[in-house]
Amino acid sequence: MKKSFIHLLTLLLLIVANTNGFAQKLITKTGNVKFQASMPSYEEVAAENKSASAVLDQATGDFASLVLIKGFRFKVALMEEHFNENYMESEKYSKAVFKGRIEDFDIAKITDTPKNFTLKGDLTIHGKTNPVVVTIKISKAPNGVNAVGAFEAKPEDFGIEIPKLVRKKIADKIKVNYIFLLLK
Repeated sequence: MKKSFIHLLTLLLLIVANTNGFAQKLITKTGNVKFQASMPSYEEVAAENKSASAVLDQATGDFASLVLIKGFRFKVALMEEHFNENYMESEKYSKAVFKGRIEDFDIAKITDTPKNFTLKGDLTIHGKTNPVVVTIKISKAPNGVNAVGAFEAKPEDFGIEIPKLVRKKIADKIKVNYIFLLLK
């Protein structure tokens, strides 16, 4: 009986400890990530993923995001198929991951007006990891914060090969935009 009580008490303490730790984290599973790789005079090369996950630790400014590659939707189904099979090899490299920290982050200073912060970390795409430094705009939202930003990436920096046949139809730098509504 005494052992059961101790186990129950331990379990309750773990739940309370995890609940308090969770309160410091803001989370989303419905983040929006878009990319644009179009060149003038050619068919649009753009896609959107509306199910990106992200976590922000309010206490430390640690930020992480995960995007499933197969979650990107194109206007043209064939382009989506080529993207997954030929370029991103999404069966082998199923996700893009960012792990980093927002410099000088202080949740108490976040207001309705977006404030610029520097986000530094490592971005892994197609099995290759590169350091990135980007500006992220953060503003207050009901029960959390909005985090919005953009950056550019070169396919070759992540080992993504673009065949010569279509090279001139795809931008050298891919423009990526993200919007995360992170909630408690």
